[in-house]
Amino acid sequence: MARLKEVPSKFELSELADSSGLAISVIDRSGIETTALNNNSICRSLNPDGELLGKCNAFCGKALDNSLNAGREVGFTCHAGLDCRALAMSDNGKPVAVVVGRTFTKSENYRRAASLAASGEWSSMPVSAMFGNVLLTGSSVALEKIVEKLERLGREVEVEMSPIPKPEIEIERFEPETIEFAEVIEEFIEPIAVLPKDETSDWRSLYSSILSKDYRTACEMLLDYAADHYGLDSVAILAVRKEKFINVTARGQMASSGIRIGISPTDERIVAAISDGDALVLSERRSKNGDGRTLTILPVAVASDATAAIATLDHFENDERRRQLLRLVNTVAGRLEILRLRAELDGRDSIERSVKKFDSDIRNTSGDDLWQQLAANSAELLQAERASLLLMDELSGKFKVAASVGMTADGMHENDPGRRVAHTIFEKGRTALVPDAIKAGLLDNVDERGYRTRSFLSTPIMLDDRKIGVLSFTDKATSTAFNAKDLEMVEAIAPQIAVAIDREELRAKAGEFEQLSVTDALTGLLNRRYIEQRLDEEVKRSNRHGYPMSFLLLDVDHFKSYNDNFGHPAGDVALKLVANVIKDTLRGADVAARFGGEEFAILLPQTVDEEAAAIAERVRRNIEATEFPHREVTVSIGVASCSSELCSTNGLVDAADKALYDAKHRGRNGVRMFAEMEIERFE
Repeated sequence: MARLKEVPSKFELSELADSSGLAISVIDRSGIETTALNNNSICRSLNPDGELLGKCNAFCGKALDNSLNAGREVGFTCHAGLDCRALAMSDNGKPVAVVVGRTFTKSENYRRAASLAASGEWSSMPVSAMFGNVLLTGSSVALEKIVEKLERLGREVEVEMSPIPKPEIEIERFEPETIEFAEVIEEFIEPIAVLPKDETSDWRSLYSSILSKDYRTACEMLLDYAADHYGLDSVAILAVRKEKFINVTARGQMASSGIRIGISPTDERIVAAISDGDALVLSERRSKNGDGRTLTILPVAVASDATAAIATLDHFENDERRRQLLRLVNTVAGRLEILRLRAELDGRDSIERSVKKFDSDIRNTSGDDLWQQLAANSAELLQAERASLLLMDELSGKFKVAASVGMTADGMHENDPGRRVAHTIFEKGRTALVPDAIKAGLLDNVDERGYRTRSFLSTPIMLDDRKIGVLSFTDKATSTAFNAKDLEMVEAIAPQIAVAIDREELRAKAGEFEQLSVTDALTGLLNRRYIEQRLDEEVKRSNRHGYPMSFLLLDVDHFKSYNDNFGHPAGDVALKLVANVIKDTLRGADVAARFGGEEFAILLPQTVDEEAAAIAERVRRNIEATEFPHREVTVSIGVASCSSELCSTNGLVDAADKALYDAKHRGRNGVRMFAEMEIERFE
């Protein structure tokens, strides 16, 4: 028998969840959620039926046993990065765990979740469902206080207990911070309490409806509120993108004069302003007549990191009104960040689908058809009526037009194509998005080439450090300027184009011997010499730019016995079939090679650890499902990915080999990640 507190009524639990804005879940001993209030949408998506499986079971599913073993509340941050507290209680005489929180308290955990949804193990799940109700708090205080309330509300009862298993994860005790719960609540209601009555209802309306809007609309609503209630005529809402403030929506001079915010969101002055709960005021360099404007930046923060800002050239009535607006907008910081993340992930999802289709369309195209297909497909993605693909002739130092869409014959055959813009893009090696070519001084008159619009977008095509050519787009079908989404799209397809061109150059290299020297004669895959060279290039690129990349080693299980029983010719047939399955399973940018004997290697550029493991599992599963002439054939696969601790050519090969050996040791026909082995080594 054990003495536990009885779980409060569902009404009391619901009040606690509503007042705190956090999740409360009741989980029985079998790992089933019997109650889930204000649940984090990530948890709902991972466990749609309320049955805690896989990684979730290792945390919330074991919360009851861990709390009983500890004899008190336990705290943990789960695999999804959510901060939780768990307390063993009684539900009608049966022991259950009451888990509270399921909230992000650290911005780095939130960003990791975004990465998992964008390109990791959650990428197959709908973004709108997964991030529909994400919970964020800047402090763990509220979690501790809910646990205290649970203990106060519950009456103590005796519960018959079965033996308690030893804990599977380390229990961490979270000491409450020295701050009263009332102060936490006050942080949210105080800004509203001091508002004039005519402003309170407007703010409550904005606050309650903001999550039902898209990110831009929510920013416009916030901008309207700040302008209307605080007398701001020249004001902008800024978002954080790639460690820069970018303009989302603006009024007055902030919209018309193109003011650029040069300060970084991580600048120590912004960090200090967030810590002080105040704004940052910047002064413009004074002109000769002594005039100079001031720019006030009100940083909007989640977990002490700037996620947005309000910027204005106007002056506030007084310091208190400025601080009041800052406190108000920070109460919706988490909601704004959820909307921004949703928009970003939706955009990434759209780009990812487009890139996959693009890759599928060009995968089996070669020769002269490839160039035209590359130009036409990329123009279609960007809704550009005109596009050109220029390739650099290394002997002459001039471009040749490999393909074009919508260009005149004169443009195709001019003596030095690309001399005005493409040469600059090629030399600098950077993508250029130009809203107005005349204002930028790149064209005197758009009519000289028959352009309908002034905007263009050009990107260099590069393979590692080698510059291949330039792809340019003009005349957007909507008659608008190219925008940031177009820029993301072209940067996403540029590596695919480079790989396609690299393959075509490999096919077209003079002399069949050159081609054969990098190809395995039996399987038709590339050979070890080639993939080691490419791996070295990808490692350098990853170290230089921070791009993800992964490397796989694959070995056919029990291949010696296959040769011994059925003969070497049969073994050769089996290896060819394995190679064909690998080729059919991989994406266009992936590189497969025969590494030696029955061992194969796969290079996955721009691929994170979790995605690499998923690709490896598809390869393993497809080989297992393939019909071989004599018996079933399976493979074991080791996965290694670039990280801050591991990103060298020899290191990755060695790590993948160790993971492969471990997969063999575990019974073969499996996938093993080196990163998981490292985690287990320290547990």
